[in-house]
Amino acid sequence: MRRLAIAVVATGLLLTACSDVGTGPDKPTFGGTAGSGAPAGDPDTTAARAAAQDAGIRPCSDLRLDDAPASGDAALPELELACLGADGTVDLSRLRGPAVVNLWASWCKPCREELPLLARLDERTGDRLTVVGIDVQDSDPEAAVRLASDAGVTYPQLVDPDSTTRGPLRVVGLPQTIFVDAQGRMVATERVPFTSYDDLTAAVRQHLEVQP
Repeated sequence: MRRLAIAVVATGLLLTACSDVGTGPDKPTFGGTAGSGAPAGDPDTTAARAAAQDAGIRPCSDLRLDDAPASGDAALPELELACLGADGTVDLSRLRGPAVVNLWASWCKPCREELPLLARLDERTGDRLTVVGIDVQDSDPEAAVRLASDAGVTYPQLVDPDSTTRGPLRVVGLPQTIFVDAQGRMVATERVPFTSYDDLTAAVRQHLEVQP
């Protein structure tokens, strides 16, 4: 009985660590309301698209996209996501790397602290590396655009208001960063926020063998 109790506590702590990398009312969880996680709702992104263009967020036509979906067990899933910087959608399975795919939201405090590091990575790597964001389950896309703009983000952004990526990408909390190779395969996933540029670039070198 004592062993069972210990196992239950340990499992609970593990799940908490996976889904709650922050503390307080802005902790990055899912399925709640403002103050306890991600806000609900399916917002209109029309105004946000115009704001994104004004903020200099690049269109999704800048992404490396293949004509066919990626294949294999680690392939990116076939999910159609709207582009924040322009009209239209992108089939995630057609994205090719080397790429860093960052899932984030304006309500996620660690995401706000991580975005400037990703903006710096995008600026310094140029054509050698693709950086793309996915704004997940955000009830205020315009706030997300303002946040991205304040962080210096100009790399392309996709929108996932219904959190359709959650199951296929095994998202347990935000932020989450996925490293994708040239064949569109997910070679690694980091589920804790990057808190320094050195840590981020070390992960890029390790997972994608790209020198930032």
